Amino acid sequence: MKPAFLTRLGTRRQSHLLILWILVIVWPLITPNAYWVSMGSAFFINLLLIASLNLLVGLTGLTSLAHAAFWGLGAYTSGMLAVHAGVTPWLGTLGAIGISALFSLLIGWPTLRLSGHYLAMATLGFNAIFSVLLTGLVSWTGGPNGLIGIPAYTLGGLDISSPTAIFVAYWLVTGLILLSLSFLGNSRAGRALRVIHSSDTAAACMGIPVLRYKLGAFVLANTIAALAGALYAHQNQFVSPDVFSFSTSILLLVMVAIGGFGRYWGPFFGALIFTALPELTRSLHDAELLIFGIAMIVVVGFMPGGIAGGLANLKSRLPSQRSST
Repeated sequence: MKPAFLTRLGTRRQSHLLILWILVIVWPLITPNAYWVSMGSAFFINLLLIASLNLLVGLTGLTSLAHAAFWGLGAYTSGMLAVHAGVTPWLGTLGAIGISALFSLLIGWPTLRLSGHYLAMATLGFNAIFSVLLTGLVSWTGGPNGLIGIPAYTLGGLDISSPTAIFVAYWLVTGLILLSLSFLGNSRAGRALRVIHSSDTAAACMGIPVLRYKLGAFVLANTIAALAGALYAHQNQFVSPDVFSFSTSILLLVMVAIGGFGRYWGPFFGALIFTALPELTRSLHDAELLIFGIAMIVVVGFMPGGIAGGLANLKSRLPSQRSST
């Protein structure tokens, strides 16, 4: 039987998510131009990326250094299917999710049986190989110049290429996935993943099929990243190998840490910084990496729970919270 406090926690979290998502939908109405509407869509893509990596690293305790590769795998798979085979973007997106799940199984099945940092090493190798293939397979990927001519999503005869239409579509997709992740976190599977994060041995002694849950989390996180890649490709109608490099995987991991490992609201802060900071530092050369580095040092040294953890600690110290406890 599910504990009552977990039921209340899940209901409160989902209610807060619903309220936040209703407020977010007004973004196209208050922004000054279409560019900032597009930035809202980019925020949704980054939120999917960081939330899926948080599921893997924060909830399950599995370190992946190839999240950008799975992001790129989704983008290039859907883009190449559309450009070279004439497949519709919707079927291309499903194909991207399927290919990502297949590669996740091929990588995760042998490496997740091992302990330590073998998974990190294996995913690092996959990201390196993927980057080389993107550059080398010029006839398929466009090579260093990228893949151009990717069509936008359409719904019947309706073209979903305007910034506002894209924003609404991505708002809906991202909201449904975040809601699903909130249910997962409070489910039996979510509690099993937390036990696995604490100790594989303890989880096995409790009868939890450790490999099955690890593999499920690995596949789910990577398929969400692939979905984000397909959304990215069909929004920009162009993809370049530079976006999906190993350094991007590191930055995504940093954003999870800054937001708060294992915190449900952590990805919101991480995605906000990951989206806004490059725009704010566009005129300053190399300032982006410098700020990311400083932020990581501050989080590790003074806020190990990230922004979400720091806010939660601050809230618990408020007089109203102390008196209620």
